[in-house]
Amino acid sequence: MNSHYLIPAPAVALVSLFAPVMLQLHEAKAEDWPWWRGPDRNGIAKANADQMPPVKFSATESVKWVTPIPGRGHGSAIVVGDYVILQVADEVTEVQSVICHDRKTGEPKWTSEIHRGGFPKINSKASHASSTPACDGERVYVNFVSGGAARTTALNLQDGKQLWQEKISDYIVHQGYSSSPAIYQALVIVSADNKGGGAICGFNKEDGKEVWRVERPKFPNYPSPIILNVGGKDQLFMIGCELVSSFAPLTGEKLWEMEGATTECVTSTVTDGECIFTSGGYPKNHVAAIAADGSKKVVWENISRVYVPSMLIKDGYLYGIMDAGVVVCWNSATGERAWKERLGGTFSSSPVIVGDRFYAANEAGEFFVFKADEKSFELLATSQLGNEVMATPTICDGQIFARVAVRSEGGNARQEFLYCMAAE
Repeated sequence: MNSHYLIPAPAVALVSLFAPVMLQLHEAKAEDWPWWRGPDRNGIAKANADQMPPVKFSATESVKWVTPIPGRGHGSAIVVGDYVILQVADEVTEVQSVICHDRKTGEPKWTSEIHRGGFPKINSKASHASSTPACDGERVYVNFVSGGAARTTALNLQDGKQLWQEKISDYIVHQGYSSSPAIYQALVIVSADNKGGGAICGFNKEDGKEVWRVERPKFPNYPSPIILNVGGKDQLFMIGCELVSSFAPLTGEKLWEMEGATTECVTSTVTDGECIFTSGGYPKNHVAAIAADGSKKVVWENISRVYVPSMLIKDGYLYGIMDAGVVVCWNSATGERAWKERLGGTFSSSPVIVGDRFYAANEAGEFFVFKADEKSFELLATSQLGNEVMATPTICDGQIFARVAVRSEGGNARQEFLYCMAAE
């Protein structure tokens, strides 16, 4: 059987801690990374004169601070104001928690226990904390599966106090769970595709009241809901369950839907403004460009295996890192391959772009920094950090926040760390 497990997935649009209302996507700031895949939900860090993260680093080089992380998790850290937040799971005590650290020092600020007991059996390559939180500047939203159900919990950003918790749906575990919340205006939007059916829900951010619900097919599937402005309007996309689906984020109204995208997907879709790009790896490999105007047109498709790492769009070109460690550049409009290069290793973490630099990490803790455009690939540096990386790095304000693990020879002992790295 193919390994179609679930890893980090899923966070998206930014709120200043001091702003009274939610900022729109174009107002996202370079100094924060408030959800899965960054301010604009696309894996692209804001580029400005101060956004110069280090190219070369190690456990002792370019480290601003490092702190041990309890338990295990594959979700990314989010960074909002003075807070660095991530989800953790202690597999011995079966406790799922959210932890918060001081952005400047790495010192702990608060810990909030969310669930105790009820850990299901999962793929050995997955974790019980594979989701990424989302924050609107006042509240932190997290998804966990525990006790046979997927639930969303809202916490106070200042002290981690639980504000509300709502059930998304019952959840039959196939490999794991990693769907991350998406914040849109007054809603937090969450999903829980699984063999029992599952749902996509829009909850009121303040009190958790359900505003809308869409029932889903009975398939295991792992992407997070992603909201992108395509074809002149905001659309909420879900891929997988043998469908490509578009919904109105505020109401859950189905805008369009078509067959495709295979049964199980992991990646979060991206757009070039005309098409969205889907990829999957079970039961078949595929990368496809789908017109996002409701025409249901497959513009182009190939059989590349970009199953777990999410893709990137830059200047009309689509970049994907295959699970097997090969980076490929395609013309996003035509699907014509411009080039491909081997990085090496197996990838589960997704790449991030800062200006003209790509940052990517393989499962063995090898970080690659390279420049790329439609003409060429240029490797700038490789760095080693830990010896196990599943989480996608977070990059903002010139800093890299990397969740890594150090596993002893033989694999009996494992310790996670959160690194904050900055140019010296």
